[in-house]
Amino acid sequence: MQQFVVPQFIDVEDKIIGPITTRQFVILLAGFLLVAVFYKIFDFTLFATAGLLTIIIVGIFAFLRVNGRPFHFFVLNVFQTLKRPKLRIWLHDLMAAEADYGALKGNLLPAAKPAPEKNYSTSRLAELSLIVDTKGAYRGENDSGVKIVERK
Repeated sequence: MQQFVVPQFIDVEDKIIGPITTRQFVILLAGFLLVAVFYKIFDFTLFATAGLLTIIIVGIFAFLRVNGRPFHFFVLNVFQTLKRPKLRIWLHDLMAAEADYGALKGNLLPAAKPAPEKNYSTSRLAELSLIVDTKGAYRGENDSGVKIVERK
């Protein structure tokens, strides 16, 4: 059996100039080119203000790490999180039917639609969780004639 060398530390970026990685060097280079353009276009006070602000932002993007990941990944994750819907609803029957149809056609399931906002009491929430856990086998106390009052 042949022996192969398994690469290790593949998440470590290559250093090109001292402790600066290729990604950091490109970000700093772009930032300093932008400052040079500011020098040619603006008067000195506006150049100093815009240049200082640009260097701070470029420094943050080049060197700051959030949870061990580069800052630009953090910014992208924030935008993706803000675009997602706040509430997702699970419709088990619809999901099972579309999963069977989607598996045959190779299609993905549609995105969940937001539900109308309602405030439920604790007992109602417990009943709803029981309905979800039993996949609809338990119908709730409404069917047995007991009136459930929803708080508004």
